[in-house]
Amino acid sequence: MNLVDQTEKTFALTTPLYYVNDLPHIGSAYTTIAADVVARFQRLLGRPVLLITGTDEHGLKIQRTAESKGISPQKFCDQMSGGFVSLWQVLNIKYDRFIRTSDPRHEAIVKEFFQRVWNKGDIYQGQQKGWYCVSCEEFKEERELLEGHRCPIHTNKETEWRDEQNYFFRLSKYQTQLEELYQSRPDFIQPESRRNEILNFVKQGLQDFSISRVNVDLGFRVPTDPKHTLYVWFDALLGYVTALLEPDAEPTLENALAKWWPINLHLIGKDILRFHAVYWPAMLMSANLPLPKQVFGHGFLTKDGLKMGKSLGNTLDPVALTTSYSADAVRYYFLKEIEFGRDGDFNESRFIDVLNADLANDLGNLLNRTLGMVKKYCAGNVPPITSEDIPNDSPLKSIGLRLGEQVKNAYEALAFNQACDAILKLVRASNKYIDEQAPWSLYKQGQQQATEKVLYSVLESVRLAAYLLSPVIPNISHSIYQQLGFEIDFNNQAQTAITAPFAIHGTWGVLSDKQTLGEPSPVFKRIEPPK
Repeated sequence: MNLVDQTEKTFALTTPLYYVNDLPHIGSAYTTIAADVVARFQRLLGRPVLLITGTDEHGLKIQRTAESKGISPQKFCDQMSGGFVSLWQVLNIKYDRFIRTSDPRHEAIVKEFFQRVWNKGDIYQGQQKGWYCVSCEEFKEERELLEGHRCPIHTNKETEWRDEQNYFFRLSKYQTQLEELYQSRPDFIQPESRRNEILNFVKQGLQDFSISRVNVDLGFRVPTDPKHTLYVWFDALLGYVTALLEPDAEPTLENALAKWWPINLHLIGKDILRFHAVYWPAMLMSANLPLPKQVFGHGFLTKDGLKMGKSLGNTLDPVALTTSYSADAVRYYFLKEIEFGRDGDFNESRFIDVLNADLANDLGNLLNRTLGMVKKYCAGNVPPITSEDIPNDSPLKSIGLRLGEQVKNAYEALAFNQACDAILKLVRASNKYIDEQAPWSLYKQGQQQATEKVLYSVLESVRLAAYLLSPVIPNISHSIYQQLGFEIDFNNQAQTAITAPFAIHGTWGVLSDKQTLGEPSPVFKRIEPPK
């Protein structure tokens, strides 16, 4: 198979394929919001983008959960998968492909991939003895277990002892190749803390891992031995490949990998890092396929400083949160307040304070009061000023000229909090500038042009801030752009990339007096804390 490196032309990224043993939680929402922001930003740059998400619907845990509810596994998976689809709609996530591992086309891809690895001699039958965590769908090494053979991730669950015939993948064979990969491509695993974690794990020596199970009905049969079912991870990781198929294409590896492979970015939670940063590249090496560009493992979320869990009764329902406060509010808080890659905390009063300060007061109020002054002092028209009329060292323009590049670098490094902080600096500088320049006084003194320069500078800075924040808060940005007289909808990505490309709209000085300003209205209503 001759695969050309397409990544300069295209940008493909994935969330994990979420395991459907339960409805989506805030952690799944967090990863998917981040992926959506990356995809939106890459589209602004004019790149063809493919955002993949979906659900993993095989394995013992799902089989047992469905049985406990007295329904068929397929019916149970349909219900759970539907929960993810509807949450992504609520959160305004614009994915391109939603893959379910129960898709019949997926089985064809898995079988073809298995055959390649089998032909390479990298799959063999052996005896698997060890402690198995059903929740992780993974055998645990003795050194990892907590007291009472409990799983280190699902700390309230004891692992189960297994002694059974399994098929294994020769992971140990790829030890040196993996070490060379991490050495030659230091960005392959990010952030640095996750990279170090994997380097330490691999250094201790890799063991072959089991890729089949017996006594599990929910999954694909091993092509060479139908008594065995393919292990959930071997099958689930290949969902990323199946998702690349065009809707009407025959399900072959060649068709799947033709346009979008290799994936530019796998976004995952740190609990599944090993599968994506060790098992997955080794499987691809075995099949002679190019490797993804990057795996980024983000941190865990806590609530009020405590780990979330049903036993503590402190879970955070992403649907309820978004319904109460809006998609933009939820998207903004989690990306602005938590450094992506580190663990982060949700606290409702801090959530309300941040949104009121940044979106209602600093950004929304700035737009409102400035449009009000434009109505009073400029007959409601954009002042007849151009960027050339404002010196480069003026307070707002000097920030604005550097901001696009700064924010681009932050988005590309997945430093969402830095992108938001940099944009908010311009917004806060605009509030300070308007207070210091006092256009109402300039107007009274008959200094019309000076008044217009101040108001133009502030309106243009609000426009630039809205544009650069549009991947995070598309609805608010759309509302700001409408009030500034632009016919641009940040939820219509294909149109935005053509009518408002980053190369133009990501710079300071775009606003023109040819535009007709829209009706001023609050872009983000202040939130009253619950009584």
